[in-house]
Amino acid sequence: MKKNLISIVILALLIVNIVLTAIMMFSVTSTSRKTAALVDNIATALNLELSANGNGEDAEREPIPMSDTATYDISEQMTIPLKLDEDGGSHFFIASITLSMNTKDKGYKKYGSDEDMAARESLIKSEINDVIGKYTVEEARNQQNEIRAEILERIQKMFDSEFVFNVAFSDIMIQ
Repeated sequence: MKKNLISIVILALLIVNIVLTAIMMFSVTSTSRKTAALVDNIATALNLELSANGNGEDAEREPIPMSDTATYDISEQMTIPLKLDEDGGSHFFIASITLSMNTKDKGYKKYGSDEDMAARESLIKSEINDVIGKYTVEEARNQQNEIRAEILERIQKMFDSEFVFNVAFSDIMIQ
């Protein structure tokens, strides 16, 4: 009789264990879904923040093939004075700058020829000087992607077109 009573108690405990496990699984699953939704919302917010800075916009657009890309090199290497920092010394950002343009964009037909770009080169240089001149030497070293994005945004605003889709620095020297 004792063996049967112990078997019944074990069976009852097994059933209680199964019921509690099922309840726990349902509660964990709903919490897991809520956590996944929260992570998705945070990722969406971060993506919007990147888009607002100009960094995430390229991820949303289709890449422009090389056959539809034209480049314009600023005629001379630019030397731009940087904002003074704690040491009080003069620092400069020296680089050659290239603009990448989409030849299929309607703005390219209007402004993209070498003659048109050369005629507006001083305006482009002014925008580049304004943007880079706001940074200190450390910021210029560490935030080059942000600098490119801000220059790109200002150039696109200046032309009121997005035919210029990339700004590239080469031969960079920050001193």
